[in-house]
Amino acid sequence: MIRVRRLDKLVTIVIAGVLAGLALAVAALPAALVFGIGVRGLTGPWSALPESLRTPPTAQRSTLYANDGTTPITSFYVEDRVDVPLAEVAPAMRQAIVAAEDVRFYQHRGVDARGVVRAFTANQRDGTRQGASTLTMQYVRNVLASDPALTEEERDRATEISVVRKLKEMRYALAVEREMSKDQILAGYLNIAYFGAGAYGVAAASKRYFSKPPALLTLAEAALLAGLVRSPHTDDPIDGDVDAALSRRAYVLERLVETGQVAPAVAVAAKAEPLALKPSTTPNDCTAVPQGHNDWGFFCDWFTRWWNEQPAFGASAEERQRTLRRGGFRIVSSLDPAVQQTTMRQVLGVYGVGDPRAVPTAVVQPGTGRVLALAVNRNYSVAENPPGWSNRPNTVNQLVAGGGTIVGYQAGSTFKLFAVLAALEAGLPLSTGFDVPSRILTRFPISGGSADCGGRWCPANADPTGTNGHRNLWDAFGRSINTYFAWLTEQVGADRVVEMAERLGIRLRAESDARMARSGAREWGPFTLGVAATTPLDLAGAYAAVAAEGTWCAPTPVLSILDSGGRTVAAGRPDCRQVLDVDVARGAADAARCPVGDQSMYGGCAGGTATDLRARLGRPVAGKTGSSERNETETIVAFTPQLAVASIAANPDDPRDAVGLPVQARLVDVVGNVLRDTLRDEPILDFVPPSESVAYRVTGQRTVN
Repeated sequence: MIRVRRLDKLVTIVIAGVLAGLALAVAALPAALVFGIGVRGLTGPWSALPESLRTPPTAQRSTLYANDGTTPITSFYVEDRVDVPLAEVAPAMRQAIVAAEDVRFYQHRGVDARGVVRAFTANQRDGTRQGASTLTMQYVRNVLASDPALTEEERDRATEISVVRKLKEMRYALAVEREMSKDQILAGYLNIAYFGAGAYGVAAASKRYFSKPPALLTLAEAALLAGLVRSPHTDDPIDGDVDAALSRRAYVLERLVETGQVAPAVAVAAKAEPLALKPSTTPNDCTAVPQGHNDWGFFCDWFTRWWNEQPAFGASAEERQRTLRRGGFRIVSSLDPAVQQTTMRQVLGVYGVGDPRAVPTAVVQPGTGRVLALAVNRNYSVAENPPGWSNRPNTVNQLVAGGGTIVGYQAGSTFKLFAVLAALEAGLPLSTGFDVPSRILTRFPISGGSADCGGRWCPANADPTGTNGHRNLWDAFGRSINTYFAWLTEQVGADRVVEMAERLGIRLRAESDARMARSGAREWGPFTLGVAATTPLDLAGAYAAVAAEGTWCAPTPVLSILDSGGRTVAAGRPDCRQVLDVDVARGAADAARCPVGDQSMYGGCAGGTATDLRARLGRPVAGKTGSSERNETETIVAFTPQLAVASIAANPDDPRDAVGLPVQARLVDVVGNVLRDTLRDEPILDFVPPSESVAYRVTGQRTVN
């Protein structure tokens, strides 16, 4: 072993002399031999091979799939590359790349002395610059030039034209061959080489030029690709010089004949084949979702926002995006194409894509938080809109999940659920009674509006004739009685209602709302009536927690994530926690049966606001409708033990443009049809009734054990 190392050193020193010129060789060689060291930068710890050369940190594209794991949504990459094992590369391609780039690849040990001498002689004779890089040396250069662990300056030095760089490249090439097999080196080279037209690695190149995997490449196709790596920026036949590409193909075929790997007649036939390109591009980012599924773009957009919030992928959003676009992840999303199609069809039945009003709708699975659909009547596109039309029909604003400039919409009485939960948790029962007035004067301060009575909040009921009188929590929630809930909020504390909403995933994106939650929650009585902005996704997630008996799961767009090595990434698992006492959640679900025409397990329901939903659905259901001031927005959330759906009608660009009460019935149709179609083949499950204590008795705090 010691003799081999000394020989490697000696060979490399001799080569260094050739590279530096005969004069330099004469001067450098004796000194190196005397002192047992090479030219500065040539030798060193021979075991100090960078880990990146053993396992190249190549940038690989990540692919996002629908929930079946086979239907692609889009890809994310800075370089279109996906690594493949050598066994998945056609033998003709392996032979062709060796013939094109390093015909003595299987004879040398990383540095080809014959090639160096030949190149030096030709350069001296012809005054040209002829390369002597072996395939192994090219592998080293490509890895170092793309290693993200190196600084930009270090990566630039990996490709500079200098003796020092060449010597370092040789040293590493010798070390690589000592630690890696020829097949490993060849596979690494094929996966990292640039083939032009944006294709990095043989798998991407096969797809880009011929729309096939590398295992199916023919001899003519393999020869064409192998010929491109010398000058990929100019020779590629899609964006560059077709004649140059064909000339290089012919050269590779001739080399294959010279080395005895291909019969002359076979090579002649391959040369005669027309350039049968079948180009295809790999989609990149959310605006490149399949043409027939443009509506998937909003889900994709939310996926990228979700990814940017996951600390597992980096310390900042910028770093996490780099991880996504370089990491080669295989991401199976929670998007269910059938549920998405149903939801989109229902949404478009309310408003068209050009309507200024929108119906953002979210579908969430209780118990996992997996989001099955995000739909809205818009095109996900950066294309220009007609003059005078803002964000329609084309937009990339996240209208369903919120984020960026979208803080959400007022969801009205759907927020009463949080007062119900806060009351039950505080120990009040569902039978809690109150003599409801048509208007109530509270202690909560307010400034302006129809509910301002001398600076104090005094909300009124929308329909006094049908709501006044003695009511309990079942009835008040079913009929959506404002004054009952204003009174209830005073009993339990507005801050506890706000805290409950945030505990169940309501994110207060509007700065004014967030400020009230931080410093004025105790005085924020109107919060119970849904004056804070929210999104359909947050609402569906919150109601899903009630459906799951108090288990809140952070809404997630993924079923699984595998890294480039096929290992499971923990960030892809559901993030769930028990945030409510089970009996409290069951009590809230029991009350939520009233608004949608179902019946409480204790017979407490006596009216609702969407009373035909239960009969139309044909299975137990719970939910709540909501209207904001002047009916500027209309909202409904409905859920079963298996599914939660939330839909809001609003004008995203002009909140003062009231959608009107009549659209509420159409939203009921939306959520009802989505629930019906999605659950058609699923078993009919009922809600578990709350205990009699939650139904009828005042107790102490009911908190999670």
